[in-house]
Amino acid sequence: MSTGSMDGSGKERVNNMDPRRWELMQEIRTSSARAVMLHQAVADRFGLNATDHKCLNFLIKSGPVTAGRLGELTGLTTGAVTGIIDRLEQAGFVRREKDPNDRRRVVVKPVPDKIEQFDKLFEALFRTTIGIVQGYSDQEIAIILDFLKKFNAVSLEEMNRMKGRD
Repeated sequence: MSTGSMDGSGKERVNNMDPRRWELMQEIRTSSARAVMLHQAVADRFGLNATDHKCLNFLIKSGPVTAGRLGELTGLTTGAVTGIIDRLEQAGFVRREKDPNDRRRVVVKPVPDKIEQFDKLFEALFRTTIGIVQGYSDQEIAIILDFLKKFNAVSLEEMNRMKGRD
């Protein structure tokens, strides 16, 4: 199977993919690149690197977790996660606390006051995104959700494969 050109030129398409599907593939690539650049700009604003910022996002979404669990959520090694937590803690975005259910374990918790700073920065984008999402029917939302869930799962699998964790 030919994989075609990945240079974005559209001169050669995967298996002669029809133009709309090729356009979708290119928009996915553009969305991914813009997301990376947006989150780098956010990280720069707070004196973090992009990986630390995105790990903080996982912490906000999941709630208090152990370093091991954060590694599972992100696909990063425990060594990398420990360094990230150290930097986030030093910058005041998280704190380590004893697990109330098992005092031998430590969980990492986001610091609410610092998280509010992120929320304010994303407020306009969040409102605009809500407006876009509200414009789709329930059936269209189901299709978009199905696609995104599959795409996110494949992305995690590919990341783990690249890291030799398959």
